[in-house]
Amino acid sequence: MDLFLNESFVSHAGINLDFKIDCDALSDGDLETIAKRISRHFIFGKIYGVPRGGLRLAAALEQFRSPNCETTLIVDDVFTTGTSMEDARLTVGMDSVGVVIWARGNCPSWIHSFNQLAEWAGP
Repeated sequence: MDLFLNESFVSHAGINLDFKIDCDALSDGDLETIAKRISRHFIFGKIYGVPRGGLRLAAALEQFRSPNCETTLIVDDVFTTGTSMEDARLTVGMDSVGVVIWARGNCPSWIHSFNQLAEWAGP
């Protein structure tokens, strides 16, 4: 299974995209490493994994929860429009912090991306 698929698909938000980032290709070890890196930057007591993409990352982050912290970390695999993350934020609280593995563009200030993609501006 490849992480990047050079094929058209329709995103969760209904947008036609010309390639897909398939985080199902990431191993459990990959997600554990990403979770450890995330835990070095955020203190959180609760985790909300956006279904379906964020559930595996949320599970990998469980071991890094701080029991006395009230901050909720909302996690997802790929940020495209932010619809899923905004919906989750309305559900779990506006003071939540968001983290995604990949962002296909610029995220709002409350969402942080482990990896950022941008359109290539080269020749």
